[in-house]
Amino acid sequence: MAELPDEIFRKWMHSFEEDTNGIIVYRPAEYEFPLARGRDGIEFRPAGVFIDWEIGRTDTLRGINGRWKLEGPGHVHVSFEEEREPRILEILQCNSEILKVRELPASS
Repeated sequence: MAELPDEIFRKWMHSFEEDTNGIIVYRPAEYEFPLARGRDGIEFRPAGVFIDWEIGRTDTLRGINGRWKLEGPGHVHVSFEEEREPRILEILQCNSEILKVRELPASS
């Protein structure tokens, strides 16, 4: 994967019920998920914009602004404006219905 597929540019919510063996599964925000107390998510936007959607104190989503850049085939480096560790997302599968990634540590 020399560049990110067009399908990745959207808001993805964590489908934790589908996670297996260190693979994190996301579905489009409009997907009909089973009931859960809350779901975190991620969002890729063009021009390197990344948002990490985390569950806040009142179970509402709070967006943490960041930047993404392709670091190699299928590897995206994500850094944040707030004091938060950067990370590498290895894109394993991406289409209009599912995004599967493996999260790897990154050095700044």
